[in-house]
Amino acid sequence: MKNRTGIALLMFIATPLWAGSAKKAPPDAELQKQGRKVLWEQPADIASRDLMSGQGGREHFPASGATYEFVKEDLGATNPKFTVRDAQGGKWKIKLGDEARPETVATRFVWAVGFHTDEDYFLPQVRVSGLPEHVHRGQNFIDADGTMHNARLEKEPDDEKKLGIWRWSDGPFTGTREWNGLRVMMALVNNWDLKDENNTVYEIREKGIKHQRDPGLSQKEDPELIYVVSDLGAAFGPVRLDLARKSDKGDLTKFRHTTFIRRVHADRVDFAVPGAPSAFFIFNPAEYFRRRRLMWIGKNVPRDDARWIGSVLAQLSPAQIRDAFRAGGYPPEQVEAFASILQSRIRDLSEL
Repeated sequence: MKNRTGIALLMFIATPLWAGSAKKAPPDAELQKQGRKVLWEQPADIASRDLMSGQGGREHFPASGATYEFVKEDLGATNPKFTVRDAQGGKWKIKLGDEARPETVATRFVWAVGFHTDEDYFLPQVRVSGLPEHVHRGQNFIDADGTMHNARLEKEPDDEKKLGIWRWSDGPFTGTREWNGLRVMMALVNNWDLKDENNTVYEIREKGIKHQRDPGLSQKEDPELIYVVSDLGAAFGPVRLDLARKSDKGDLTKFRHTTFIRRVHADRVDFAVPGAPSAFFIFNPAEYFRRRRLMWIGKNVPRDDARWIGSVLAQLSPAQIRDAFRAGGYPPEQVEAFASILQSRIRDLSEL
């Protein structure tokens, strides 16, 4: 028995715990592009923003009871993903699993205060026709008739092009108030998965039309490069990568028991997100130290900048905050609990 245990442990140590985690991010060629670079814009209408619908608004909300056509399965992501097409020919990306609810909610808060996000919606059920008899992942979320359960639908805009990634450490906004505000937003929602691969730069491809991210864009001559944190699925759970990484995202109990502000200095603030990975991951040194190297993102945030984004968040009403969690399909008792925590965190920022 001891020999078997030892062999199993050696095999475990030799096996990567996080598939693809050591993959290098592509070069930042997009930073050389000409055009107006946008990370944040003043949300003039914050008090009236619809956090049930989010950035796309009611007009883009997926039709209830509609059937989508299967296009392909995305095997490159951690969670089950599928590209589908609606009756009008528009493309959507469906994500299944534990990230569907928290990601939908997180996009509401990030967008509400002026940052750009992907256009996400949560549906308890969505039917997809033409699925293969056996999909590679997510079969447990799919009925025999193609009905998918607890799905996040992300609308794929047809008027913009994905250029690549941007880096936290050396992007065009590094050190700015807006960049610091985004760091605070990641801590606010406990989004610990801040690797650069989760950041995307989009370029507008067409002119003379009403762009869904920025309706005024058709009046501008220069192209726009939109900087987005495009994966917010690790939100509303723990502050770090831990053993339950597949099931603790959007976990109210874990979110409730986490620390928000770790330390307040005279002119700086340290947040708990992203936290150090569980010591268990020392068995995968590349992933362990990679995660530890991300911890700086939550540290040494200028106190004035943290207070500033807190003042923007404070313009949201309790009803708007609750609507964001309703948009993620959380039951009423969890909506109230999550909202109460968010309101407390916003007060903490405002009082810095």
